Amino acid sequence: MTTTPDSWETLEPALSVRQVLTLERVLAGEPEVVAGAGQLDRPVRWVHVAEAADVGVMLSGGEMVLTTGVLLAGDADKQAEYVRSLHRAEAAALVLGLGRAFPAAPDPMRRVAERCGLPMVVLHRPFPFAQLTEEVQSRLVRRKFAAVSLSEEVRTELTALITSGAPLQRLLDEVARHSACPVVVTNLAHRVLATAGERPAVDDVLRDWERIARQAGGSEGDGWIRAELGGRGERWGRIMLCGYRGDTATGRLLADRAAEAIVLHRMLGGSSGSWEEQSAQSLLTDLIGGVVPARQLLPRARAAGLPVNRRTFVPLVVRERESGRPDRVMRLLGLPGIAAELAGGATAVLLSLAPDQDAEALTAHFAARLRSTSRPVVVAAADPRAAWDEVPAGLREALHVADAVAGSPAVLDLPAVVRLRDVHLRGLIRLLRDDPQVQSFAERELDGLLCARDDEAGALLAVLRTYLATGRNKSRTAQLHHVSRPALYRRLEAIQARLGVDLDDFEQAASVHIALLAHDAQQG
Repeated sequence: MTTTPDSWETLEPALSVRQVLTLERVLAGEPEVVAGAGQLDRPVRWVHVAEAADVGVMLSGGEMVLTTGVLLAGDADKQAEYVRSLHRAEAAALVLGLGRAFPAAPDPMRRVAERCGLPMVVLHRPFPFAQLTEEVQSRLVRRKFAAVSLSEEVRTELTALITSGAPLQRLLDEVARHSACPVVVTNLAHRVLATAGERPAVDDVLRDWERIARQAGGSEGDGWIRAELGGRGERWGRIMLCGYRGDTATGRLLADRAAEAIVLHRMLGGSSGSWEEQSAQSLLTDLIGGVVPARQLLPRARAAGLPVNRRTFVPLVVRERESGRPDRVMRLLGLPGIAAELAGGATAVLLSLAPDQDAEALTAHFAARLRSTSRPVVVAAADPRAAWDEVPAGLREALHVADAVAGSPAVLDLPAVVRLRDVHLRGLIRLLRDDPQVQSFAERELDGLLCARDDEAGALLAVLRTYLATGRNKSRTAQLHHVSRPALYRRLEAIQARLGVDLDDFEQAASVHIALLAHDAQQG
């Protein structure tokens, strides 16, 4: 993936034939294109002055050949063969200075050049070839130096980011800044893993990604420049500059520098999880956050391989000890969708089902498979969504439900799939947990236990939590805490004394229960 100095010759930025013909010194010779006008965007790698009839053997490709044709005058066969030899050598263009040898463009040369698609230009005014070679060579050297300088600048900046532990997105943002165009990283199946650049421009690219990926997969052109990602003989992705407006060779240097940095970033373990996982995590986090409208995220979802047309979406949030299992179970059951771990240990899952599939049954099957091998597992779900715009609200609802039952003593008694209707008061308190008045209420009601610093206060708080969660069932509470009934009675008396309440009174017990739910919700 590394571009060495030896390869700069093939990558160096070139002037096109068209650009050369617009140079002031060339215009002084009154140039006229007499053949190959459709090939004027060919790159000129060098300028070569030659009068030899067998000049083709001296060329390596990309040269603009300047000649007066003095050794070709009067021999139509030589003239035709001269042009054919340039074509075989892949010369960029032929420039013929008119004068004693040829007062006008010779037809044999013009006809063969047109047939071969080789640009042929005649100069109507006497013109010192040395001036043209000096002008073009100096411009090529300057462009080459500028490209190499840019390449090294980008390499230095990206290396510094990697050594500082910057995430992949930060590297891509830097590449997008230098290339001034959208940057896309994909796997070998053309699924988008990461993007960078101006958001509207990136969305335009992703909106038509399937067509773009097919076209750009075969050859470069119109500013679509790619570099392969891989190492040790294995390819695992590619990076693409989408619509790069600068010189193509410079764009290739940028793409190569970016590819080098991405490979190094991966080798050094700068990423947690695979890029597919990071892509899903970014998309689901943005959907839940709601800062970016769902409609704007639709191109990203489609480019990431999520089916979005005429689908039923099922938003889920899973809480369990082992991370990564929801994604594995989803693949095992053949359920299309994406899954990613969120901050706080929860895993968001978005199933994308066909309209004729039974969303309720498949969700229950998914939850049952998770719960069959690992417990406790909480699978929280929102009702299926038929519209993409409704997905963010569904994911937030599922996350709220999962948070509401997190740490509940009754988690084992929950249904396989927990919904909003199952969380009752706990769900409401979870929503209000950050309200200052709710916080003050919880502290006031539980003051006798929260302000005490002794170990007994912590143990009494745990007993109180179980007692209220079991509906004030003394037998069940004693069983769960492995104590006798008389010992439990003594602890309940101590709790009532510290809090100054009568737990046999429904209203007082309800007040303490609400305060404890609020306290636990605030503690996360």
